[in-house]
Amino acid sequence: MKIEKQIMAYCPYCKRHTLHNVRPVPTGKIRPNSFRNRKHERTASGYVGSVEPRLIVKKQGKKQRVLLECTVCKKSVIRVFPKRTKKKIEIKK
Repeated sequence: MKIEKQIMAYCPYCKRHTLHNVRPVPTGKIRPNSFRNRKHERTASGYVGSVEPRLIVKKQGKKQRVLLECTVCKKSVIRVFPKRTKKKIEIKK
């Protein structure tokens, strides 16, 4: 999915349509001390491979998201596209 670098979109803070800069939504960092990771390390200790069962699931694809930053007020809003795609969003240069 390809999208322009700047698009006109509604800004809820300015309450009008303004030009927005488009960029990908930043992903979160991996937290090694989170509860889920600690639980997995406990159960996996003593085994060679993975403890959890591997299910074969047909992947549906994700709803793609972009971060829109208003050029007037510099506030950011996340926009979720309604269609599911297997490919990531590509920003045109």
